[in-house]
Amino acid sequence: MTINEEAHVHPHSDSNPDPITGEQGARPVGTGVGAVGAGTIGTAVGVIVGGPVGGAVGAVVGSVAGGLLGKGVAETLDPTIEDHYWRQNYSSRPYIEPNYTYDDYSPAYRTGYEGYSTYSRQGLSYQQAEPHLKQRYEEQYGAGRLGWDRARYASQDAWHRLEYGAAATDSDLK
Repeated sequence: MTINEEAHVHPHSDSNPDPITGEQGARPVGTGVGAVGAGTIGTAVGVIVGGPVGGAVGAVVGSVAGGLLGKGVAETLDPTIEDHYWRQNYSSRPYIEPNYTYDDYSPAYRTGYEGYSTYSRQGLSYQQAEPHLKQRYEEQYGAGRLGWDRARYASQDAWHRLEYGAAATDSDLK
């Protein structure tokens, strides 16, 4: 079974074992970001409501809740599977130009799938998020060979793969 096939059978399966339980699918960065953000908010609310003791309790409760939320957000996207999928399939897409390689298109795909993970949660469609994606792409990869005028198609393709499910993009390739 290939990584791509595993992604369809087990969308959250990966090689990221939890360091404590060994359970697959650990997302330490997403969990940490959620924990820190919510812990800070919990501390502030706790201090207002219950003084210093309330602040300590708020920090703990907020961190636990935020960590779980952050883990859930991070689990909706597996960049390893997305990168593998696009590396294997990019050349069959209609917008690919023959003088460009996967290394040229990879940042555009990454911008699309990471952008979907960020902006779709805010209720934005690709068209609504595109100005943000363009800005992100140009800031991070502007010196690359592929300008946004060409990169946007790959970015949109990666977004739609997640939005409509991997099967929708896979069927486009057959």
